[in-house]
Amino acid sequence: MLKCAFAVIGIMSTLVIYGVLQEKIMRVPYGPNKEYFRYSLFLVFCNRITTSTVSAGVLLASKKSLDPVAPIYKYCLISISNILTTTCQYEALKYVSFPVQTLAKCAKMIPVMVWGTVIMQKRYNGKDYLFAVLVTAGCSLFILYPASEDVSPYNKGRESTVWGVLLMLGYLGFDGFTSTFQDKLFKGYDMEIHNQIFYTTICSCLLSLSGLILQNHLLPAVDFMFRHRDCFFDVALLSTVATASQFFISYTIRTFGALTFATIMTTRQLVSIMLSCVWFAHPFSWEQWIGSAIVFGALYTKSFLRNKPQKPTPSHGLDANTANDRL
Repeated sequence: MLKCAFAVIGIMSTLVIYGVLQEKIMRVPYGPNKEYFRYSLFLVFCNRITTSTVSAGVLLASKKSLDPVAPIYKYCLISISNILTTTCQYEALKYVSFPVQTLAKCAKMIPVMVWGTVIMQKRYNGKDYLFAVLVTAGCSLFILYPASEDVSPYNKGRESTVWGVLLMLGYLGFDGFTSTFQDKLFKGYDMEIHNQIFYTTICSCLLSLSGLILQNHLLPAVDFMFRHRDCFFDVALLSTVATASQFFISYTIRTFGALTFATIMTTRQLVSIMLSCVWFAHPFSWEQWIGSAIVFGALYTKSFLRNKPQKPTPSHGLDANTANDRL
């Protein structure tokens, strides 16, 4: 229980800060001329090079080997998928409105279950799919039906476009693959968390740097930050928070599995909006109360069912499957 609380608090706190900074960098103009930062791949590069440096330092300080445990191409698969996930998310901020972004993130559990079936040959029963649909539906109710129009998500952000929706679908698909394949590597190899982080982020650094050079965006991005020092500090803080969140994410996936990670990420969307409503003294609508009851009722019921004593079965790999499903 303490490990789960540690993971939840770590992921939620770092990603709330990360989300605020991410939106500020991509959507708030800098300087007297109101210039927008347009180089989303540069943010990916800064995040990954910071994370790889910290993970290498941890491995060296703890006198652990820097040698890869799995074949390099498997680390690269995670890197490519992760870069595509992050790029889709950054680019979508230019096109999609607030509810589309948040609702897409609320649907994380479903693609993770699909990828878990395809990649890890996991079998989810009807209850698992039911809980995933209930949590997604409950979050949808809460987000789409605020009590007052001044906090309505439809009054904030940009209009949704087909391109923006496609980017968010890409984000969901790549994000589900990334966490599931990370889970597969942790289960298939005796892999230390920092080892996976180091090699996946090194691959991401090389790939994102190559993309920046090919697009001729590296020098303009650096020039932008030299001209706007406040943007430089925002990017530096974003990279620091991204590094912290990556360690919490990898810890959660290794300890509890990809589906539990997706559940935490889904409930984070609801909790962050609930805190916003409480902080600004906005009343809850009856739809929001129903949505909250559905989400927390589903999560409580799922946790209760997971903690019920079960008869041991002789099937191979029981411990891995149990850890992957536990909340």
